[in-house]
Formats: sequence, structure tokens, C-alpha cells
Amino acid sequence: MAPWLYVALGSALGGVARYAVSLALSLLPGRWPLATMLVNLSGSLLIGLLSVALGLRVGGPDAVRLFWLTGVLGGFTTYSAFALETAVMVESGASLRALGYVLATVAGCLLAAMAGRALAAAFTGET
Repeated sequence: MAPWLYVALGSALGGVARYAVSLALSLLPGRWPLATMLVNLSGSLLIGLLSVALGLRVGGPDAVRLFWLTGVLGGFTTYSAFALETAVMVESGASLRALGYVLATVAGCLLAAMAGRALAAAFTGET
């Protein structure tokens, strides 16, 4: 099977699982987005467990890795990949680089989301 099919099938399963969690824990006004937090935390735990339990490398075209890590967990939450990459940096002794990566990713993603909302509002007239 072509490598992209492993990713596609896994992503479909992960996306459906993500949707199921969002239905089960719908966002209440004025509350934390618990579904998103639960997905990010559980996805990070699962990617850590699977990467070790299955002996998977972060890179490389392994079909099992492509299905579970890139596909299922990537479709479930991309935060899990971010967490695994950061953990690998820390474990390899690059703690300062990992900290920079975390700060740049979190701040950058927040700023990018805010910029996207501002751009969309400017083009649509929404606020």
C-alpha cells in the first residue's frame, strides 16, 4: 500500500475520534475548551506510549508509524506531534532548543490565529 494511504486512513479515524470527543464534551460558554484540552493531553500521552512501545522513530517511512503517529494521532491532534518532537529534543540534551521551540510554537500559533481572525474580519467586515 502507498505510504500516503496509511496516513489518510489513520487521519480519518483520528478525525472521527476527535469529533466524537467534541460531541461528548461540548464547549460551554465561559468554560475552558475541555474537549480540546483532553484531546491534546491524551494524544500527547498516546504518541509517547506508542513511539516507545512500537519502537517507532519520529522520522522514516515506517507503515505502522505513518498509520498511528502521523495518521491517527495527527488526525486526532497535531499537538501530539509537537509534544513528541519536544520530548525527543529534551531527551537528546537539547533542553534550551526545546524550550525555544515550545515558546516559539505556542506564541507563534497564538499570534497566527489572532492574525488570521483579524485578516478575516478585515475582509468580511466581521468583528
